[in-house]
Amino acid sequence: MNKRNWKALVLGLLFVFTLAGCSNTNIKTKQNEETVNQSQSQTNTQETDSSQAAGNLPNQNTDFNFESKTVLLNSGYEMPIIGLGTWTQDDETVENSVYHALKDGYRLIDTANMYGNEEGVGKGVRRAIDEGIVKREEVFITTKLVPWGYDDYDAAIEKANETLGLGYIDLFLIHQQGVDEKELYQAIENAIDKGIVRSLGISNYYTPGDFERIVGDASIMPAVIQNENHIFHQNTELQSYVKQYGTIIESYYPFGGRGHTSDSMNHETIAAIAAAHGKTGAQIILRWHLQAGYITIPGSSNPDHIAENIDIFDFELTDEEMQKIAALNTGERYENW
Repeated sequence: MNKRNWKALVLGLLFVFTLAGCSNTNIKTKQNEETVNQSQSQTNTQETDSSQAAGNLPNQNTDFNFESKTVLLNSGYEMPIIGLGTWTQDDETVENSVYHALKDGYRLIDTANMYGNEEGVGKGVRRAIDEGIVKREEVFITTKLVPWGYDDYDAAIEKANETLGLGYIDLFLIHQQGVDEKELYQAIENAIDKGIVRSLGISNYYTPGDFERIVGDASIMPAVIQNENHIFHQNTELQSYVKQYGTIIESYYPFGGRGHTSDSMNHETIAAIAAAHGKTGAQIILRWHLQAGYITIPGSSNPDHIAENIDIFDFELTDEEMQKIAALNTGERYENW
């Protein structure tokens, strides 16, 4: 064999080996890709199964957005993190309170059938809508019903919606624990299916046991639990427990309730923090509620207090200040319902 033929043979062999190596590499690469895809598919399946096991919850992130002043509920709707409570206000008074609150930037209004002022709340909202202050979809309306004394809870919810006159109810709560709580819960779920109500919640349920009892047969998890909650009675255990369901605690009586507000606002710890920030004791307490992850609904019919209570987004409590307020918790409730 001459040199030219020998050289051609060597080059041919090298070419064959190169093709074989490339083919083997391609096979390995394809196998690796299939392994990765299979692993990813298994991961996605596990995540889906985990989501289904968690109760088909669209959201379990209960972090507050301090820019939009809202939180995303597990129902998929945004809820304002501060609002106006309306207990003890009659229809005429509450109409003006709601109107002034909406002018001042509030977007959450809380009422109840037991308060007897749903009609006035609706009038106040419609007045603000008519003047171009807000649109209906920008306002979040909560109302409640007690689980006793009604022959037809479906009809009672529809009546509440008619009385408010706003087209739909953003959040409907079981007002207290009671004999017909399961029946009322089912009626609220029915109202969600009908489009009358958007989100479901409960009120005055204070322990994990209370919570599990009411949701045992539920197809929809509560978005909100509205409880007495203040610096002396902090719902920390319940808050930690229900977070797995994406459920958020909402504070009524954020200052401790009538007859107890001065104990909170004038407490030496609160007074010292207020002085440091150039704020009132009420503003410090309300800011604490929000930073602690509690929606809050201070009640007032005084326009000055309504404006003061929402002026809490231009400062932030330090970790040390939050810890000092957390240390005030005694577990003492002022109401027993």
